[in-house]
Amino acid sequence: MSKLTNLSIHENHFIGGIPPFIGNISSLVTLSMADCYLGGNIPDSLGRLRSLRFLGLGGNNLFGKIPLSIYNLSMLSAFSLADNQLEGNLPRDIGLALPHLTHFQIWGNHFSGQVPVTLSNASKLKTVEVSENSFSGKVTVPFGHLQYLQKLALSENHLGSGEADEMNFITSLANCSKLEYLVLDVNQFQGRLPESIANLSSQLKIILFGWNNLFGDIPSGLGNLVNLELLRLNTNQFTEVGKLRNLGRLDVSGNRLSGEIPSSLSDCVSLETLYLDRNHFQGSIPQSLSSLRGIRKFGLSFNNLSGKIPQYIENLALEYLNLSFNDFEGEIPTKGVFKNASAVFVQGNTKLCGGIVELGLPTCRIKATKKRELSHVHIITIVISLLGVIIVSTFLLCWTKRKKRKQSSGFSLEEPFTQLSYRSLLKATNGFSSANLIGKGSFGSVYKGVLEEDGTNVAVKVLDLQHRGASKSFMAECEVLKNIRHRNLVKIITSCSSIDFQENNFKALVYEFMPNGSLENWLHSSAKETNDGQSRVQSLSLLQRINIAIDVASALDHLHYNCSKPMVHCDLKPSNVLLDNDMTAHVGDFGLAKLISESKIPNQSSSIGVRGTIGYIAPEYGMGSEVSIHGDLYSYGILVLEMITGKRPTDSLFEEGLNLHTYARMALPDQITEIVDPKLVQEAEVSIVNRQRSRIDIIMDCLASIIKIGVACSMELPQDRMLMSTVVKDLDLIKKTLERNQANN
Repeated sequence: MSKLTNLSIHENHFIGGIPPFIGNISSLVTLSMADCYLGGNIPDSLGRLRSLRFLGLGGNNLFGKIPLSIYNLSMLSAFSLADNQLEGNLPRDIGLALPHLTHFQIWGNHFSGQVPVTLSNASKLKTVEVSENSFSGKVTVPFGHLQYLQKLALSENHLGSGEADEMNFITSLANCSKLEYLVLDVNQFQGRLPESIANLSSQLKIILFGWNNLFGDIPSGLGNLVNLELLRLNTNQFTEVGKLRNLGRLDVSGNRLSGEIPSSLSDCVSLETLYLDRNHFQGSIPQSLSSLRGIRKFGLSFNNLSGKIPQYIENLALEYLNLSFNDFEGEIPTKGVFKNASAVFVQGNTKLCGGIVELGLPTCRIKATKKRELSHVHIITIVISLLGVIIVSTFLLCWTKRKKRKQSSGFSLEEPFTQLSYRSLLKATNGFSSANLIGKGSFGSVYKGVLEEDGTNVAVKVLDLQHRGASKSFMAECEVLKNIRHRNLVKIITSCSSIDFQENNFKALVYEFMPNGSLENWLHSSAKETNDGQSRVQSLSLLQRINIAIDVASALDHLHYNCSKPMVHCDLKPSNVLLDNDMTAHVGDFGLAKLISESKIPNQSSSIGVRGTIGYIAPEYGMGSEVSIHGDLYSYGILVLEMITGKRPTDSLFEEGLNLHTYARMALPDQITEIVDPKLVQEAEVSIVNRQRSRIDIIMDCLASIIKIGVACSMELPQDRMLMSTVVKDLDLIKKTLERNQANN
């Protein structure tokens, strides 16, 4: 191997870390091991590869600091360590030490400190991507020295100093004539955008400045950037829009823009996407915007706009139009985008009428013209008839509303929290927007929302009352949640049982928002896309999985034995296990839950039909047996096995009599490495690199013990299943063993 120059083994599933002996292959020019899930540290020995020009180690779950010897590889042109867990500060002299760099990619790590000034000494740089780290402070790099720079991505850090001139580094970028991407969003930048932004490269395609604290006017000189396709300035504090010509996409939502919508926007004849939502615009939609013939997405929601909806809008090429929560009035057009109810949003405009039937708006009044004089007799007859109709209609309407209210009264959750109206929830979720949708279940959909009253993040579960059993699900969940409190159960804030704007029954439950989503997503989502189009793999460590298993077991044990009214969950599965900021698990969705009759002891059952989700339903339910706590035990056992194997019970592997329970049981005790989630095996194999054989043996013992618990809980006969109180104790012992092992190593 002494003459080997190119070692490219990326996108594999190796385990055991980066072999230190690679540092002995002194002839290497290219080392590409990206996306191999290697784990471990970067060996110091790689610093001996003095001929190396390409180093690609991204997507490997590498941790620790970059060895200083790596910065001695002065011939490097490509330095890619993105999407790992590396930490520490970058050397101050990095640009001097690596003068031939063309690509510098370290996004998606835990690097901190300032972005080194000397980075500009690597004058051949084309790509600088340091997003998704913890860099902070003022950006002082004179990027203008990088005449070949094409992409600068600093997003999702803590950059910003609060100084008045902290955005002046943009001025130096005017020398970067090849710049195409400028990504600075999700930082702490403050102040005004300098007018010099107009002098940036005419090659610029994307500018992302959203989610900062920028204010003042949006420089009109941005219109000089003739190739600009996307300008995202949302969630800042801008107060005026300047002229922006030749622009494809403009997002200035969530600022403090006020006054009338600038007529200068009509100059943006190439505009396809325009988001002006959540500002303070007033007046009517200007007639001048009729020149935007290519516009496809147009958002004006949550402003103070008024007047009639211009007729010309139906002639535009729109695929999405959001006019909700303004003060528009009059008749809605019926052509163009207005023919598609799923593409038009007009909620919260109480003076609108007409439109297609699917929009559910009232019919517009038609002013009748007198064609002849009616006799007094005719007038009296008509008036009396109308009065009769009105009286009867009023009686029927009151009776119907009373009936609806009676049916909709539901349960009082007896929480000291403001009762929320349908309108409040509509506004909190941006009109139950698909962008806010975070989950969908048998009986309804769950939306993320922000309560206007105090800015609280919430999850709003809206019941689909057209679905058979949805109302019963709502009642069941209210009954359960008013009777129980536990740290591992999802906390309900309030409920809403009301009538929507179309006089239809509306039922919703408002929960505490869980920012880390569901266990389902963590187990089965291989990667998530970041703002700059990259992807990051998310996974749970063994200790995290054990903690989640303990949390869920504690919740079920509380439900079964410690409630004033014991109950069965009936639908335990990963999507119903939610994770908070600290990765603590909370069991949710009690729509199928059933109280255990007080006349029966907990081990007995309460009669209802088959309940739950395929793969997690206890086998006895399929044979007509009554619901009992043993059904929850079975579901829990399957959930535990899924957490350790990474396989759903409905995986295509399981057919012809093989199921997840049998699959796991057959692997005990000596073949568990063949069924365990590869990410957990990788975590264990890191110990081999560090010559910690005792540690890997303990990890494997812990995995085997957890699999035994999953198997014991999912036995075919109900009476053979392990009790939840025993599960909690056994898992706690496993956790302590693992923690001791980690502390000793």
